[in-house]
Amino acid sequence: MKTVLLHGLGQTEHDWDALIQLASLKEFDSPELFTLSEGKLTYSAILAGLEKRYDDEKEPLCICGFSLGAMLALDYTIRHKNKVSSLALVGVQYKSPTLLIDFQNLIFRCMPQKVFEGMDITKYEMIQLSRSMGSLDFTSGLKDVSCPTAIICGEKDYANLKAARRFKELLPQANLYIIPGVGHEINKTAPDAISAVLGSLSME
Repeated sequence: MKTVLLHGLGQTEHDWDALIQLASLKEFDSPELFTLSEGKLTYSAILAGLEKRYDDEKEPLCICGFSLGAMLALDYTIRHKNKVSSLALVGVQYKSPTLLIDFQNLIFRCMPQKVFEGMDITKYEMIQLSRSMGSLDFTSGLKDVSCPTAIICGEKDYANLKAARRFKELLPQANLYIIPGVGHEINKTAPDAISAVLGSLSME
């Protein structure tokens, strides 16, 4: 079974390297999300690129996504539930936090262009992508998620902790994992915790 790893906004595919080693993943795919878009870089264009990338997959996928990647993973599962065997959602929101996105874009505007050079994305494209996520709301689609699901959030991820607990209430078959002592970027700061969760998902 292939494990698909989807990175977050402001990250690259290499932010999964530690997890890949710890979990000893033999069959995996960690796409660079920003290169999947054909034309204008928007959330919907990246999702379309993901759908195209896995269109010919015969076996169901285990998808693990962080932040932006988690929202894409959830969206993909709602749309293609028969193609997903299990789902791990890290630092996720099931509904876009509009105020948080606006604040994030304010920070992006103040950052120099050189900060974005290692991510294959310009500052303008980052703001454009972030804006395109402003109206996302998967609440009504959660009824279509039937595969084993893990919701993972850092104990110190104050922007997402409340949403993670509410998400668990809306998706009662999911397991909620609060990782002690860490913040938002769990794939970088606590890859061992995600590895353990992926291991438990594979046994369900």
